[in-house]
Amino acid sequence: MKFERLSTDLMDSDLRELGEAVKKLANHAFVLGSGLGFGTSFIKFLASFAAIYLLILDRTNWKTNMLTSLLVPYIFLSLPSVIFSLLRCEIGKWFAFIAVVLRLFFPRHLPDWLEMPGSLIILLVVAPNFFATTVRGGIIGVIICLGIGCYLLQEHIRASGGFRNAFTKSKGVSNTVGIVILFVYPVWRLVLTFL
Repeated sequence: MKFERLSTDLMDSDLRELGEAVKKLANHAFVLGSGLGFGTSFIKFLASFAAIYLLILDRTNWKTNMLTSLLVPYIFLSLPSVIFSLLRCEIGKWFAFIAVVLRLFFPRHLPDWLEMPGSLIILLVVAPNFFATTVRGGIIGVIICLGIGCYLLQEHIRASGGFRNAFTKSKGVSNTVGIVILFVYPVWRLVLTFL
């Protein structure tokens, strides 16, 4: 009788510990896979594509006096790891080689709108590992992205003639939304870092 009770108690405690371990595993999987980790990755993708969108917009029809060349380091610092690794390997080296050859030998035939993307590719390929891993993946890169986002948002609001005009002008709404997304990613990442 005593042996049966002892074995039942041991089984119950083992099942309780197993249940707690499963709860912790599910919690960690949620945070890493589909919770805050997924949210951060999604916002990072969104911010990178918003920066690319703003870069394209600036080269086509959104001519402003803002320093939109800051979008190149922003893209460098916020580009998702999968795309960053792909462009940093052999494919990126070929793109950079083609950009340099076109710039050197055919400067008159190279359109102006290709200058910034070419600079981005060259930056991705030739950046030292310290910048490509430590600064890019750390708090320093997030602070730089936050500074770029704040500067571009402030300059856009000033160029639009105020906060209200930035959201009401027909051309300004898409630009404002893109710049706000640039601002949201580093803020979200800093909040998660300090929580």
